[in-house]
Amino acid sequence: MRRVVVLAILALAVPIAAWADGINITNQGGTVAITGMTGTNGLGTIGVSTITSKGSQMTSWNTHTGHLGSVSYSTGALKSGSISGGGVFASGGSFDIVGDGKWASKLTGTSCGKGCDLFTGTFSSAVDWTLVSHTKQSESFTLTGSIEGTLYNGRTVYGTTTQDITIDNKGQLNKGIGHIGTGGTHIYTPEPGTLGLLGTGLLGVAGMFRRKLTKG
Repeated sequence: MRRVVVLAILALAVPIAAWADGINITNQGGTVAITGMTGTNGLGTIGVSTITSKGSQMTSWNTHTGHLGSVSYSTGALKSGSISGGGVFASGGSFDIVGDGKWASKLTGTSCGKGCDLFTGTFSSAVDWTLVSHTKQSESFTLTGSIEGTLYNGRTVYGTTTQDITIDNKGQLNKGIGHIGTGGTHIYTPEPGTLGLLGTGLLGVAGMFRRKLTKG
């Protein structure tokens, strides 16, 4: 009985460990363009409004810090709610990370020059647009969603991102202009060795049930 419990715990723990490693990225600054703005209160037109970033600088990639490159994204169309009050954007759009300089060349093993793609992907599910605070001067939002795409080494990976965006109520809201404060992205990257442990654990569990069925 004890062996069965131990094997069951290992079977649950191994897949969790397989996804424990990852890449942490931060970005800062830049603006967003909001399409489909209508009315004096800046209400988004459902099915038309999208958010597209411009000029947001990547400030860290795990232990690397500094002026590392750029993070850019574009949402799908607004499905529900409004730009001014919060809502949900459709999946799709784009989410891209570009690295430049010597650090990116060393990371990728190629000559990046002015920039090379470190991650190219899309929003894999609906994107939440959440109103955090509202004053007479401005409104603060978070843009949160899951992403999937291709890493610089060709691997398909998954992750999540949260972007903090402020819209100035004095003129910029109706013009569809917002400012990016900070953003954080985590990309899950299972190590090959850990995935090997996953396979070993699954084989062990399969063997356990085979012996049990044989004895029965």
